[in-house]
Amino acid sequence: MAAALFSAAAHAGEQAAQTLRTTTLDGLVVTGVAPSMATTFVTDPRLPRQPVPASDGADYLKTVPGFSALRSGGTNGDPVLRGMFGSRINLLTNDGAMSGACPSRMDNTLSYIAPETYDRLTVIKGPQTVLWGGGASAGTVRFERETPYFDRPGVRMAASALAGSAGRNDQVLNVVAGNPIGDARITGNRSEADDYRDGSGAWVPSAWDKWNADAAFGWTPDADSVLEASVGGGDAQARYAGRGMDGSQFKRNSYGLRYERRNLAGALDTLTANVYYNDVDHVMDNYTLRDPDPDGTMPMPMASNVAHRTTGGRAALGWRTARLELSAGLDHRDSRHSQRSASGRGAYRNQPWTVDARLRNTGAFAEATWHLGQYDKLAGGLRLDRAQAQDLRAMVGSMMPMPNPTAGAVRYETLPGGFVRYERQARDKPLHWYAGIGQTRRMPDYWELFSPGSGPIGSVNAFAGVRPERTTQLDAGLQYRSPRMDAWISVYTGRMHDYILFHYMGGGAMGSTTRASNVDADIGGGEAGIEWRPAGEWKLGATLAYAWGEVDGSGDALPQMPPLETRLSAGYEHRRWSLGALLRVVAAQHRVSPGLGNVVGRDLGPSPGFAVFSLNGGYRFSDALQLAMGIDNLFDRSYSEHLNLGGNSAFGYPSDPVRIGEPGRTAWVKLNWKY
Repeated sequence: MAAALFSAAAHAGEQAAQTLRTTTLDGLVVTGVAPSMATTFVTDPRLPRQPVPASDGADYLKTVPGFSALRSGGTNGDPVLRGMFGSRINLLTNDGAMSGACPSRMDNTLSYIAPETYDRLTVIKGPQTVLWGGGASAGTVRFERETPYFDRPGVRMAASALAGSAGRNDQVLNVVAGNPIGDARITGNRSEADDYRDGSGAWVPSAWDKWNADAAFGWTPDADSVLEASVGGGDAQARYAGRGMDGSQFKRNSYGLRYERRNLAGALDTLTANVYYNDVDHVMDNYTLRDPDPDGTMPMPMASNVAHRTTGGRAALGWRTARLELSAGLDHRDSRHSQRSASGRGAYRNQPWTVDARLRNTGAFAEATWHLGQYDKLAGGLRLDRAQAQDLRAMVGSMMPMPNPTAGAVRYETLPGGFVRYERQARDKPLHWYAGIGQTRRMPDYWELFSPGSGPIGSVNAFAGVRPERTTQLDAGLQYRSPRMDAWISVYTGRMHDYILFHYMGGGAMGSTTRASNVDADIGGGEAGIEWRPAGEWKLGATLAYAWGEVDGSGDALPQMPPLETRLSAGYEHRRWSLGALLRVVAAQHRVSPGLGNVVGRDLGPSPGFAVFSLNGGYRFSDALQLAMGIDNLFDRSYSEHLNLGGNSAFGYPSDPVRIGEPGRTAWVKLNWKY
């Protein structure tokens, strides 16, 4: 349940994109997010939240009902939406794509994102938009920074500092200065934490140290135009209880240029265009943040250096008439993956880089909203993508490399997609409902084409044999808003043809080898929430999320499905003070398929349920200075998440996978200041 509510006004010509402005109300600590409209959730990621404010993008997304994360330690979990993982979720930062480099997704895209350095987080669930890339069967996630317009010279500043248990300390700074013809913005953050203790008192290897710095310079000849150039970088280290190596480098370099023009004359209303360059350089090793395990599979110091460069751009035009909004355009993405590795401390630096994969995608899209009358509207969109993947590996296999049978081969796929959605506002009641059906086809991503040890039975490898996914999904929902109560429910059901499934063979938490294949699957589930304000100073809320999946014809559960989860919240606000409580209850998960999973992990077996109780509070010294604090897991419960890599033997965990425990009692305090 949100301690902040949001009102939305779509920008001209981009209303179909669900780009909404957020308005923060009285609450100081966010415990959940409600939908702004239809399938769209919008929030301000700078607001303090419970549990302890996030260190990465995946952690913050867990505030949105339906999201969870595949856990491997303290930070950089992999996001999961409605049980779907990887490129089924389209992730964008400032409308640009960025890809991690690790073949096992140690450095997934959101590990490079510091949520508090962005102004707005927008989530669109399901295949209910075509504007931001193809293949997003689970949904679309956009982290955005706004460009302010200064009608007179001025400076705006915001800063925050966080301190907490296990050595947690974060700092964030955002400074914007400008005048009517331009502006400059500098954003930076640093986040650090030590290993934590779980509820049983055991140490969990989970320390991290990360930083980001970004700058943007804009030219604003008038209030409706902006030309902005941006540059940014960052780096980090992170220990992982669930992996055989740690991340000793997460270097990022980002460049961007965008142009936006609004309120054009006539029906043509907007023009937007951007280009971007994102490069990540990631190092994994078993000696910087740990000692090599003499009894493990890597007894000697070893390191792997991988890099992924992604470039691309997007251009769109928007039209608006009295009853119709239309947005149409083109986008393109080009990515190149390279690697090098060696035994011995630092020896990889003397090795040459080898480019092993290249992927391209070009798409054309059009999306419209037609207002049928005062109370109802019809939205729809079409998209066509042309995808290309090239296998540049000369050899395959790590223990005994062999010639690659698809060396130099190129795959091409044509991928259509689209959706249609009807929305209705009740005539005399604060009630809104919608129903939409969408279909999308998704090209297998880098991790599905190049990471598996083998492909479908009968194919020479995954690159040649894994087919694109096709998802058809029905989404429906209902929203009710009144002065004392907000309530909503969203449900979905779908069919996935050629779902890409990983089979794990061998022992250990990760298994010794994997095989990727295609199966048909059925999916379904939904989320619901309510906030009741029985009196002016009280708020009571609840959210519920459930995801279900089954492999067609077998009765087997689709793996890596999060269990049923509910959150119950209560908040009290009086003048400058606020107090709140959050009870998170997660059911046991018995619908599992051990040995099946995704590129990161597999089902480890059934998991027990748990309940975690937390408290939060806040004090508003002024509109500029606010204090928030919390105690997570107040009763020091010992528990672990169902989606879990399992502890690595290098840290003393048994070879039969045991789930990594979550933090025990954790206290934190955060100070926010703005000018």
